[in-house]
Amino acid sequence: MGSVSDRISGATNSLVGKAKEAIGKETGDPKLAAKGAAQDAKGKIQTAAGKAKAAIGE
Repeated sequence: MGSVSDRISGATNSLVGKAKEAIGKETGDPKLAAKGAAQDAKGKIQTAAGKAKAAIGE
């Protein structure tokens, strides 16, 4: 995956994850909140990977 697509995927995963986490907390669904937090973390990692690839010129 290229740096731009990594950053876009990362931002999308982070946004969706934050939404799931908030919905899970509001509805009292700890599993959904945990899945959301995990997806947010995955998105942040993807975004960082995209930035790193851009920095090294990949």
